[in-house]
Amino acid sequence: MDPIGFAKHDHDSCVADAVSSVEARCQSAGLQFTPVRKRVLEILLEEHRALGAYEILDRLRDENLGSQPPVAYRALDFLTKHGFVHKIERLNAFIACAHPHEVHTPAFLICRECNSVAEAETDLTQGRLAQIASATGFSIERAILEAEGLCPNCSPKHEASNA
Repeated sequence: MDPIGFAKHDHDSCVADAVSSVEARCQSAGLQFTPVRKRVLEILLEEHRALGAYEILDRLRDENLGSQPPVAYRALDFLTKHGFVHKIERLNAFIACAHPHEVHTPAFLICRECNSVAEAETDLTQGRLAQIASATGFSIERAILEAEGLCPNCSPKHEASNA
């Protein structure tokens, strides 16, 4: 079992299931899931961490799938637009969606020590933000929620160094 976010899971099944889910969603929606788009998704799934566009481009270049930045950015734009990948604003990086088969609003837990990222689900119709929006007549269409702290692996190290 390899870590996903902060938990352990069956990594091989995770990658295969996510790619299969995205392929099915693209086919049913009439979207083109090109070989480069598929490979970018696979790279993010294989790493299970946030990667910058140039890190992805380096992998694509090594595999002879493209060497110019627009290749990676176009694939990332497509994958992000359709919710298969999320952009982590704080890191200026991308991570594969942990729930590609569900429509959801993600929240990201970002470790300030190791930059690992865990995806959690939120509900925009609940909570304080929804109350504030409703009270002001604002309609939330999209939200990016990022929380910074220490992951379970870094927390004991941090506590030990402060002791």
